[in-house]
Amino acid sequence: MAIPQEPRDPLANHLLAALPPSEQERWIAQMEYTPLQLGQVLYESGRPQTHVYFPTTAIVSLLYVMEDGASAEIAVVGCEGVVGVAIFMGGETTPSRAVVQSAGGCHRLRAAALKTEFNRYAEGMHLLLRYTQALLTQMAQTAVCNRHHLLEQQLCRWLLLSLDRIPGDELVMTQELIANMLGVRREGVTEAALKLQRQGLIEYTRGHIKVIDRPGLEGRSCECYAVVKREYDRLLAPRPPGRN
Repeated sequence: MAIPQEPRDPLANHLLAALPPSEQERWIAQMEYTPLQLGQVLYESGRPQTHVYFPTTAIVSLLYVMEDGASAEIAVVGCEGVVGVAIFMGGETTPSRAVVQSAGGCHRLRAAALKTEFNRYAEGMHLLLRYTQALLTQMAQTAVCNRHHLLEQQLCRWLLLSLDRIPGDELVMTQELIANMLGVRREGVTEAALKLQRQGLIEYTRGHIKVIDRPGLEGRSCECYAVVKREYDRLLAPRPPGRN
């Protein structure tokens, strides 16, 4: 599938845009723009990670993969964040897999360069740590949601989180992909998506989902979406100069 024409502005990534100008300039000078293809694997479970990725228009799913090959999404990362937190947290590897769920652009930075920036103990370090806390909240809430809430509510949460991480109101992905992300049967996703379409919340055509009533979708979602969004807003909102 061809990559759509996307802006290459690194400041379309919210973390990079939130850096102080001096750090921002230094980080961006060491980055390279990288288009990401649907289904591309950025890192595998247990493998050393060579780069961190700052998506601008792509969406990346973090998946936990079982021994029998079954998988389920534990978090989603887009323009609000970074893929590869294990590098600056000191773990180097992670048991999860990072897979592109929506094609688009990103800017990547070598692991060694990020470690150098992180170890400067500047605002960039504090920003990455706050982001990691928000990401952990998303992972925990996803686990709770998958255990306690209806598939329709899970689908609403997943659609809203994905929409928050791309420009526009349309997602390019199949029901099979969504089923794999949620760790459920495709038939269940089909039934839930058709129900949302009958309610006038989304339009679904082959491989495309367009949200036409976002407030309605938020109303059908469980509390998990709001919990995650509040935590991202709280931790990553613009901060007064000099406050870490």
